[in-house]
Amino acid sequence: MITSGKGRLMSDINVTPFVDVMLVLLIIFMVTAPMMTHGVKVETPQTTLQKMDVDEKALVISIDSSKRVFINSYQLNASEVRQKLPTLLDVKRTREVYLKADKSLPYGLVMDVMAQIRDAGIEKIGMVTEPAAVNKGGGR
Repeated sequence: MITSGKGRLMSDINVTPFVDVMLVLLIIFMVTAPMMTHGVKVETPQTTLQKMDVDEKALVISIDSSKRVFINSYQLNASEVRQKLPTLLDVKRTREVYLKADKSLPYGLVMDVMAQIRDAGIEKIGMVTEPAAVNKGGGR
């Protein structure tokens, strides 16, 4: 037993090992977190609008150039969005969905997927684009 100089027991907890373990875990998560990003390769159109703040936990529906639809990383057919969306998420609690469509897709397909998202009960649909390159030369 550990006693202080006067013969009493020492009741302090040594937190140094705990802090060491937490620092190691923090470093591990900081290094591995960027590698955990999963997504669908979509070439989005470019716009000159300013960047909008997007919730990191938001639901992203992507349509790639092969006309495959992904809800985050779950793949489904374009015609199944209306039926599958309510089973994959709570549409009453989800306030906003972001739609990320490849720029080579026909306008009608993108609008059809948007209509299916609205029919599934989602009121707000945000469109994801890439910022356009700024031409600083001033010429044509």
